[in-house]
Amino acid sequence: MPNNSPLSNSPLRREQQNLEWKESWRDDYLRWICGFANAEGGVLVIGRNDRGQPVGVANAARLLEEIPNKVRDVLGIMVAVNLVSEDGKELVEIRVDPYPSPVSYKGEYHYRSGSTKQELKGAALSHFLLRKQGLHWDSVPVAYVSVADLDARVLGRFRTLALKSQRLSAEMLQEPDTGLLEKLHLLERDYLKRAAVLLFHPDPERHVGGAYIKIGFFESNVDLRYQDEVHGDVLSQVGKTLDTLKAKYLKAWISYDGLQRIETYPVPEPALREALLNAVVHKDYGSGIPVQISVYPDKLMIWNPGQLPPQWTVARLLAKHASAPFNPDLANAFFRAGLVEAWGRGIERILETCRQADLADPVFAPESTGVWVTFNFAPPTGGRPTQETTQETTQETTQELAPTTQERVCLLLQGEPRLTRRELAERLSLTPDGVKYHLQKLKAMGRIRHVGPTKAGRWEVLK
Repeated sequence: MPNNSPLSNSPLRREQQNLEWKESWRDDYLRWICGFANAEGGVLVIGRNDRGQPVGVANAARLLEEIPNKVRDVLGIMVAVNLVSEDGKELVEIRVDPYPSPVSYKGEYHYRSGSTKQELKGAALSHFLLRKQGLHWDSVPVAYVSVADLDARVLGRFRTLALKSQRLSAEMLQEPDTGLLEKLHLLERDYLKRAAVLLFHPDPERHVGGAYIKIGFFESNVDLRYQDEVHGDVLSQVGKTLDTLKAKYLKAWISYDGLQRIETYPVPEPALREALLNAVVHKDYGSGIPVQISVYPDKLMIWNPGQLPPQWTVARLLAKHASAPFNPDLANAFFRAGLVEAWGRGIERILETCRQADLADPVFAPESTGVWVTFNFAPPTGGRPTQETTQETTQETTQELAPTTQERVCLLLQGEPRLTRRELAERLSLTPDGVKYHLQKLKAMGRIRHVGPTKAGRWEVLK
């Protein structure tokens, strides 16, 4: 007997996340039912045109019997099929509940997103199947990697950070490596999880392609002037990237408060650090694509091959929201190290820092393949700029911005003349290329010289 559906009689006359209209039934619409079941559920109405007007279904009684059987036989699920009446027209309403397990249409997995249906493939399908099992990409075990393969120095640095943050007890941090990894939920039986490889392996890219950060300076969208790559464990990537950006890519303005010299970068360092942390922690590492930073004369853009949580909008991202990390195990380790918060406040902190510096809010632009964050540079109101940003002059700018760096190099070499370039980079929190530049400058200035073979020699600091 016909009944009146509240949804069908609603004044709402547009398709949306949970509602789809079709004028007549075709078996191909089983894909739409599959998409609803794999998402948040929904209603498919047969007998309404694209403008939302009821046009009726001539064979409604037959569809009431056929559709439930086809859905059961092809999709393996049950749906409620009702006959509704509107303006004297009969419509068929198919109500689909969300299913906790994946639903496929002849081997295809469809998903309702917004007002469209998508077929899931590749990395998107892998994430969907994992999510339906209550898993995430970073929680999948990795074969052929053991605790002994991890970098003891990186584990030691993590212990230092976690002790300072007080987010892990001293007793827990004194556990052997295996015990610490178990406490961090980075072991699955006898296997390390992917998150552990990203965090602590000396070369994560051997097991996770694209696990690095790429930086380029562009005069225009097609004119790349120079570029860098930041590799290694993800815990250290953010610090190395910040050093590289400040040393080679960002031009600071200099002003003075009495005798104190003040350097102002076009993006506040706390905001930039938070944006980089978000990119590293929330990246879709299954994509095999690096985080990409494009620096222009008037803006800095960060592209992260990750996705917002399902049904999230930019408005929800910018408002106060709960934490929903794309990689929960990775995010937990960063939290324990004191590098991120666990309350979803990263975006708020970026906005707050930019507003305190009287800068425009950064622009967040999610796409189907990732998320763009754009910091537009504001013209400074005082002071004087450092030299124009180029491959050569940015290194000169570094000397002006950090006049003590070369003095620190000299002091280190005086105390330990056999330090290597890599060891100097770790002590100074610089990239090896940055250390190379300062060593070359100091040699040209006659401040230092290298005595003996390249690998077995030593440094002398001259007056």
